[in-house]
Amino acid sequence: MQEKTLRLSGIVEDIIFRNDANGYTVFELNCGATLETVMGSFPVLSEGEHITVEGCWQQHKNYGMQFKASSYSIERPETLEDIEAYLASGLIKGVGPSTARAIVDVFGEASLDVLEFNPERLREIPGLGKSRAEKIAQSYAGVSGMRQSIMFLQKLGVSTAMAVKIHKHYGAETLERIKANPYQLVDDIDGVGFKSADKIARQLGLEHDSAFRTASGIRHILSEAGGEGNMFLPREELVERCAGLLEIEKAAVEDALESGILERRLITREVKGVAAVYLAPYYYAEVKVSASLMLLKNSAESVSGNIDEDIKICEEETGIELAQGQREAVKAALSRGVAVITGGPGTGKTTAINCIIRIFTLKGKRVELAAPTGRAAKRMTEATGREARTIHRLLEYSPDDEGFKFARNAEAPLECDACIIDETSMVDIFLMKSLLDALKPGSCLVLVGDADQLPSIGAGNVLRDIIASGAVPVVRLSEIFRQAMESMIVVNAHRINRGEPPLLNVKGKDFFFESCADEYEAARNVVALCQSRLPSHFKAEPLKDIQVLCPQKRGECGVNRLNVLLQNALNPPAPFKNERAAGEYVFREGDKVMHIRNNYQLAFKRFNENGAVIKGEGVFNGDMGSIERIEPRGDVTVRFEDGRECEYDQAALNDLMLAYAISVHKSQGCEFRVVVMPLWQGNPMLYTRNLLYTAVTRAREAVVLTGSKSMLGYMVNNNQLSERYSALDERMAAAERVLCDES
Repeated sequence: MQEKTLRLSGIVEDIIFRNDANGYTVFELNCGATLETVMGSFPVLSEGEHITVEGCWQQHKNYGMQFKASSYSIERPETLEDIEAYLASGLIKGVGPSTARAIVDVFGEASLDVLEFNPERLREIPGLGKSRAEKIAQSYAGVSGMRQSIMFLQKLGVSTAMAVKIHKHYGAETLERIKANPYQLVDDIDGVGFKSADKIARQLGLEHDSAFRTASGIRHILSEAGGEGNMFLPREELVERCAGLLEIEKAAVEDALESGILERRLITREVKGVAAVYLAPYYYAEVKVSASLMLLKNSAESVSGNIDEDIKICEEETGIELAQGQREAVKAALSRGVAVITGGPGTGKTTAINCIIRIFTLKGKRVELAAPTGRAAKRMTEATGREARTIHRLLEYSPDDEGFKFARNAEAPLECDACIIDETSMVDIFLMKSLLDALKPGSCLVLVGDADQLPSIGAGNVLRDIIASGAVPVVRLSEIFRQAMESMIVVNAHRINRGEPPLLNVKGKDFFFESCADEYEAARNVVALCQSRLPSHFKAEPLKDIQVLCPQKRGECGVNRLNVLLQNALNPPAPFKNERAAGEYVFREGDKVMHIRNNYQLAFKRFNENGAVIKGEGVFNGDMGSIERIEPRGDVTVRFEDGRECEYDQAALNDLMLAYAISVHKSQGCEFRVVVMPLWQGNPMLYTRNLLYTAVTRAREAVVLTGSKSMLGYMVNNNQLSERYSALDERMAAAERVLCDES
């Protein structure tokens, strides 16, 4: 139930706490008869100001009843006393109590008008020099401009924090730019989507069929499709969806499409028999990835010597005899510029990788290892005994004004002769482009992954498209090795992948199923498994070793509901645990959390083995950790699994979610000791074979499925793959045909 919005008015009596970085402020508001505590985002505020705040009352366990403000307006001081107090508050640089008194003595009630409209008159004040007068005028203009922007945007339904962000981008032009074209916000301001801009436009009275609106709507739908994994949309589908969303004629969409194509913001090409429309960055990324892969494939030289003899030496030194498929994988990696090694669990991918690394190293080749996520990189390090980094760290990312940049690129390539990437199914088109940009011609690239797992969360179908193109050598490992056959997780993963029902509850094994009468019983069983039964049986820590994976977010057995149930069971409220409400969550000290959006500016620190502090920036989608502490009127500190500690202000908390339960998609690249997965009726599009296969292969020691056995059977039989609109396979295949014709 939505809380009723209330209003308080009064004078800012005392600012108790202020975070200058984000404007979060706690202050005492003198409402005449009462003195109330108010908290919220107030980027420009000083003691003595007359203010009206809107929001609701909240009970804080340490500080009692407080008023949480969602918006505010500041009244211009009118009396000489109030004007002097405002000027002396410290908000305006260069003005202290004595200067404030001097300004009021000279200009009286017109003081603020002089500062705003005739700041050059400040020179009339005795003893005030030109330089200082200009500094005061500039400071007042900045404060006044920000206030105007915030008040203007708040009336349009924009939050205070977002209003500040918009003002910082546009500065003095904020009002003018937004009134002219509010849809520009979508392109310029991270966090403003089409629907928000559309709401602002309606309030400003912009025409329903405005060309700005139609153009932005087209880009919104293409961007939304990219978020679903698509590189483009067929023109007919795009026009249909856009006309429906905007409630305008298709002819108007066609006109806007042609304009976008002429401006080169949109690219149209025929792909697989349909007219495809791309956002320009998507098109150029796909073209570049295709060209770069073909260049690498044809520019690399095979390692010197006899590869069969090298493999034999490796086998003798390690005491491991390679199977035929593994030998083929090693040969492909060592003799071709680009090679793909794919296979399910237990098929010996790691053994092949270790042999490839060993031979490359013996030949004097410099080898880099990387994976898309921190967890996957850690697993790769443990499996190979060599350092593996995330692809972002390999490419030396650093924050900039547009989000981030990579120091390693075509101008400053990686200093390696070979690069091996694990969990390639998770790599989207843009990350692959950045990686390829940083590889010198002549380098070897080995892509390792399981093509039967879910595709990347980002745009593209990179691994599957590369395999489908037929343009590079692909080795499929399918033999399950004897030691892996001991695990029912491995056996059942392959059975599921073949469309065969898994073997359940085999005595002494590691794959279990527990039936439940309804979804509520299934949810309760998940909690019981995590809280007591599995920790007792496997000597497992509930927060560290057990992970609940869900096919969907909604429902009693979905991510959202189970996170609430598991939080209450595994980390219940206590007097000594501080809490912080943010969005749909109430975070608590000790909570298991996941960062859900790449944030290249978020600062972190960690301690090395010598106890020295290492500082850096950047936290990524999928990073998991726990809440170390919550300052009652300050930041929330999260300690991630790799030892990084980050402080989240109120706005940054939008990038966190509870992680007692996560979606299967979010688990890609991860491995957990024990996986628990509830199965109940849901969206048939989500309950697929490859989703079940991906979930099962995240477990190292045990899988426990609970819920409906018929739903388990449905998932095994549902081999429907969510098709993505992409053309990397076609581009690579066409390039290969040209090369073959030329040769």
